[in-house]
Amino acid sequence: MSGKAPGAAPDGADRRALLRAAAGTLPGPTPLLDAELLLAHALGEERLEMLLKADPVPHEARVRFEALVARRRAHEPVAYITGTKEFWSLPLAVTPAVLIPRPDSETLVEAAREALADAAPAQVLDLGTGSGALLLAALSLWPEARGLGIDCSADALAVARANALRLGFAPRADFRVGNWGEGLAGPFDLVLANPPYVAEGADLPPDVAGHEPASALFAGPDGLDAIRRILPDLPRLLAPSGVAVLELDPGQVEAATALAAAAGLAAEMRSDLAGRPRALLLRPHRTRFGLGNAPLTR
Repeated sequence: MSGKAPGAAPDGADRRALLRAAAGTLPGPTPLLDAELLLAHALGEERLEMLLKADPVPHEARVRFEALVARRRAHEPVAYITGTKEFWSLPLAVTPAVLIPRPDSETLVEAAREALADAAPAQVLDLGTGSGALLLAALSLWPEARGLGIDCSADALAVARANALRLGFAPRADFRVGNWGEGLAGPFDLVLANPPYVAEGADLPPDVAGHEPASALFAGPDGLDAIRRILPDLPRLLAPSGVAVLELDPGQVEAATALAAAAGLAAEMRSDLAGRPRALLLRPHRTRFGLGNAPLTR
């Protein structure tokens, strides 16, 4: 009886055989992609570079790869295994101290770009910055802007600072420990936030529930506790022509819009590329604009 782990490729197997064997054992909707990312990481190569090569995988790299596959088989997210995740074309370092940036969150950056098409923001605030994904995406979009990232986790801020330094944004990005908008003074031309918005007790995939930080996921019985904390501060933090964009769950649109109105903010919805309401676009109420829910494109 073979002593090899499930998914291990036969001796002398080439790259494709190694990938097929691993992908057949991995959980989730993208097992082959996950296997490719893990093999590229084990080899120290870019994924596309790895796929174009035909030479056999060295024994040492195969051993590393099979260890990585075992971690993924136990539902550890690929981004935590490799330590990287791309967001808005930026290669970000991620650790279990931060939420893994999702493509859906790029909707916030796109909504901000659309709303500020006529006036680039000079000052950007990112509440709950985590890895720094939203703030650094904004700074990449507006080269003259300066930004402030706030998070309650010192470990998360260490990740954000390292990303800003590695990507060349450190001179324009500051990061501080804080509790949402508490104690901050504006004005900011753009406020971004991807707060926790999952209802306590919600059933989440094991990749998320078992590995991502609960403080970045859960926000009270209805998932709106963080949004309730953020909205009342926005009229004070926003410049007169400023814009705030908050991520939320598609099922929270009606409640979040009502909370925004109570805080003196006019709200629009922006949908992600799958057509789901994802971003709450906010301005001080004196700025009038109609409600909409058009999908955004890049």
